[in-house]
Amino acid sequence: MRRIILISFLLLLLIGCTKKEDAWGKYHIDRFTLNDREVIVVVPNVAAEGNPWIWRPAFFCAFPSVDLALLEKGFHVVYYDLTHLYGSPQSLDLGSEYYNYIREHYSLSGKVTLEGFSRGGLFVFNWAAQNPDKVACIYVDAPVCDVFSWPGRKDKVLWNDFLNEWKITDEEADNFRGNPIDNLEPIAKANIPIIAVCGDSDDIVPYEENMGVVYERYKGLNGRVELIMKEGVGHHPHSLDDPKTVVDFIIENQ
Repeated sequence: MRRIILISFLLLLLIGCTKKEDAWGKYHIDRFTLNDREVIVVVPNVAAEGNPWIWRPAFFCAFPSVDLALLEKGFHVVYYDLTHLYGSPQSLDLGSEYYNYIREHYSLSGKVTLEGFSRGGLFVFNWAAQNPDKVACIYVDAPVCDVFSWPGRKDKVLWNDFLNEWKITDEEADNFRGNPIDNLEPIAKANIPIIAVCGDSDDIVPYEENMGVVYERYKGLNGRVELIMKEGVGHHPHSLDDPKTVVDFIIENQ
């Protein structure tokens, strides 16, 4: 079943990228590698004041309505492939090196908007907790916020991949505290606003076990968090047909 879901997602991604090809083609795109990981930088035709930017650590081009709208408003859209690292310490170190590199070479703002789709949420929240002074705001979509929910022990292949990446045993995982749901306080103390888009019928990354926990705990820490709930929608499709609410939120919080 999970293999069928993954294939369906990849087909949706391919179709979405193809449909948006003309839109992406309006912009200069740099592609290269850093530490043997893929980097993509989409440069706006006219950069907004302060050189704002939005950073995806996973699934570039998937459901890109917000990215394309921000490009029109002068944001750089950047990608660094940390997709399969589960928000690990290694991913945070790689991300910090990338942050410094990309800012220096493109003269970008000191504060970035982080964009986490699905498992990208693990990196986004964990990096923000470690680097709250470098984050303007957070936009997540059906984000993974608890590895016990996804991938969870029921998926032995992905669970073992997670354990190997974090360099812990299954027994040690019982005391694991590296989930976003456990590390929200530094983000809240820095007054970083969060906006989330989720489906109420998501059975892959269930809202109640992931963003729902973040939502309640972040409010409990007096953090600002906004939620857009899509009724009758599962894990896919991500994003919104009309991204205005998310785009306005991001622009207001630069």
